[in-house]
Amino acid sequence: MALLSSFRPRIIDALQGYNRKRLLGDIGAGLTVAVVALPLAMAFAIASGLPPQAGIFTTIIAGFLVALLGGSRVQIGGPAGAFIVIVYGIVQQYGVANLIIATLLSGVLLFLMGLFRLGTLVRFIPISVIIGFTNGIAVLIGLSQVKDFLGLSVESMPADFFGILGTLATHLPTLNAWALGVALVSLAVIIAWQHWLPGLGARAPFSGKLTTVPGAMVALVLATSAVALFGLPVETIGSRFGGIPAALPAFAWPAFDWESARFLLMPAITLALLGAIESLLCARVADGMIGDRHDPNQELMAQGIANFAAPLLGGMPATGTIARTVTNVKSGATSPIAGVVHALVLLVVILVAAPLASSIPLACLAAILVHVAWNMGEWRAFAHLRQYRMTYGGTLLSVFALTVVFDLTVAVQVGILAACGIFIYRMASLARVERLELPELAGRETQVQAWRLSGALFFGSTSLTEKLEDALPTHALVLDLANVLYMDSTGADAMKTLARTCHARGVRLIACGLSLQALDLAQRSGLLALLHGGLQPDLAHALQAALLTLEDAPA
Repeated sequence: MALLSSFRPRIIDALQGYNRKRLLGDIGAGLTVAVVALPLAMAFAIASGLPPQAGIFTTIIAGFLVALLGGSRVQIGGPAGAFIVIVYGIVQQYGVANLIIATLLSGVLLFLMGLFRLGTLVRFIPISVIIGFTNGIAVLIGLSQVKDFLGLSVESMPADFFGILGTLATHLPTLNAWALGVALVSLAVIIAWQHWLPGLGARAPFSGKLTTVPGAMVALVLATSAVALFGLPVETIGSRFGGIPAALPAFAWPAFDWESARFLLMPAITLALLGAIESLLCARVADGMIGDRHDPNQELMAQGIANFAAPLLGGMPATGTIARTVTNVKSGATSPIAGVVHALVLLVVILVAAPLASSIPLACLAAILVHVAWNMGEWRAFAHLRQYRMTYGGTLLSVFALTVVFDLTVAVQVGILAACGIFIYRMASLARVERLELPELAGRETQVQAWRLSGALFFGSTSLTEKLEDALPTHALVLDLANVLYMDSTGADAMKTLARTCHARGVRLIACGLSLQALDLAQRSGLLALLHGGLQPDLAHALQAALLTLEDAPA
């Protein structure tokens, strides 16, 4: 019950002082985001190997639940481009039925991550890993759209990188010039609308109003109208999928068994991890735009509920979407009501205007995704690699290459392991031990020595104590530990080994300056009991105790 008491959707606080002006702003923002979300939802679903309605259903269900239960005031949930590669691979390897189970499991994992307050742990993933797999996913998204962009006649596309390249090369002679033309014109319209039109400024007073309409929707309307009016011989949603049903699907619980769950655990973990990263990164971007701070744990719980509900109603994995969230903020959204409005608008669209989607050309949707893939990647990071250490660049490039050639699961695992290894190496290299040249010990260096340890004394830096064992004095060894920031159990064990070595050679070991964390561990591990010279409060008292050993020693 204590854990569940932390479940507090942000909409409860956001609606305090709510008025008509804010309501109108949220309704306008919701309408705008719905226009942006519609073509992206269909494009993401088709690219993932699913029918277009799966993306729309996900946008409606997840968008509604994330807005209603989430931890951000302006976050928009729905299908995302980052999931395309993973979802397509699961569909190809396990089938759509098992994709539903994997999505359900990822929803449970996301909810538990938020319930046990693990939202902040996602921030510990290094930026080099995030940029590497994001750029890799962008390349795979662009590559997966070459088939529809060129209008190639391919029955089924493989999921692996080299298989895609081989299939495209084999079927290149089946290129459809009409589809290529539709794709190129659509891409040109999107780029011109979003990059050239705002530059007109004062020269065209109407440009400011037109830019509120997304370029993807403009290209979609123009391409669909051209195909319908002129009967262009290109593949459409109607010719491939038979259109979009004008109703929400019925609730369907999948056939579940533990054997399937065992095989789907890794895909589910990948979906949950990527969903957590994308949603919390998106929420942080939104925080910077509105001057607010989201609740990461509440956001993860909402994402978990959305990913549990969406597949049961014909949906696919969902997360926070940066493009739609930014559009939401720029359109004047002030509360989660805008996200609720965007979901309800799409519900009305699918109930009323679903038959119109049959003429949408797949080449236009491919052009939209190519533009999304380009904007998704952080390509400048490759050009800036010279400014960073080789370890940063090596991690980024290795994660990028593994994402493209193998899969995201392997890439993230290797990336995080590499980042952990590099971090351990860095921490170990910062730890050091230095001998103190003190006037009190002048002429007595062979009898009494004082050393200072700095940094973290952990499993990666235990060689420091080995260095001390190789150069022990004859009577007393003073260790100043005031600069030891952290000690783990392996570091404490290394100190105990040093203490036993000193006892065996008749040398008194005197320590001083332990921090609270190190002192607590020393007490619990039995290290304090092995300090024959005791634990002194500071270096001066430790030296005094060491010099007394010379007076007590026989001539």
